[in-house]
Amino acid sequence: MKVCWLDIRTLGAARAAIVEEAVHQRVEAVVADDVAALQGLPPTVTKVLLAGTELPDQLDGVDLVIMDATRGVPDGYRSRDGVEFGQYVAVSDAATLERACESARTQPWTLIWFADPTKIPLEIVLAAAHGGAGTIVTVVADQQEAEIVLGVLEHGSDGVMLAPREVGDATRLRAAASAEPGTVQLTELEVTGLTRIGMGERACVDTCSHFREDEGILVGSHSKGMILCCSETHPLPYMPTRPFRVNAGAIHSYTLSRGGRTNYLSELGVGSRVLAVDAKGQTRLVAVGRVKIETRPLLAIDAKAPGGREVNLVVQDDWHVRVLGPGGTVLNSTDLKPGDRVLGYLPQEDRHVGYPINEFCLEK
Repeated sequence: MKVCWLDIRTLGAARAAIVEEAVHQRVEAVVADDVAALQGLPPTVTKVLLAGTELPDQLDGVDLVIMDATRGVPDGYRSRDGVEFGQYVAVSDAATLERACESARTQPWTLIWFADPTKIPLEIVLAAAHGGAGTIVTVVADQQEAEIVLGVLEHGSDGVMLAPREVGDATRLRAAASAEPGTVQLTELEVTGLTRIGMGERACVDTCSHFREDEGILVGSHSKGMILCCSETHPLPYMPTRPFRVNAGAIHSYTLSRGGRTNYLSELGVGSRVLAVDAKGQTRLVAVGRVKIETRPLLAIDAKAPGGREVNLVVQDDWHVRVLGPGGTVLNSTDLKPGDRVLGYLPQEDRHVGYPINEFCLEK
């Protein structure tokens, strides 16, 4: 789990409401430049003092002090019970970048602000600190930058610090830090029938990522049942591979995105996010770069879960359109027959505009 720090130094009248929201959202730390501003926070929140030119005599209630990397901790402070110390580095040139790398390698806590919008300096710091035990927290301007910072070099900063402007920013920051999708519980489905249903529009989802051989996206005609559609990572005799593509299904179909939300294939476009899933159920969010919708002959695949739930997937009627079976077996859709087993997913919630909701909904 990535950590979230909320910088309340510049907050005015909205401070109390924003801090209350931060506590409710389980933000890990609140940052201030005044010890008094940290009083009254619950023990679930780390109280971080971002020190100025001088340290206060008393650090009562402070858990962590962040000091400028050019200054040492004054004598007598290091030994104070229960108070940790870390360093702050403002990176604006090669010298300050090296200082940030050194801090990230040696200090238990490093807070970094980057003057320029490029993420190359952060990449260098993360590479320099690889294998270290310290925590790197990067200052960000908003939720969008937080998402980028938390994904740099596929590992990302250990945490982010945001100076909120309004109520809601803490919630959005926590959502960005909790965006790692994790896993889904895949189920083996038994194919019960295949039906050619004529012409219609299908969507190829072209992402900005390279799919692995046992990876694809979950697609289904119903919100409570989907089949794992294989990417075009595997060789084909008549065309080159498209390792970024999933020939996913008819345009009415659902697929999964962030937070368990569904999207119709027809509404995906540049910048949309979809959930890539492998044969073990491990997931990651990938960005959509293009969706190709074209008229093709269609094939309906019917399958059944062990508990009896019926699942349907409509795909292009062509043997090079593939789904994944147990163990990541690649199965040509047109070669499927009753009794074959495919990997699927069985969400429990119905959907309203893509959001999961517990209500009566009959799909057939």
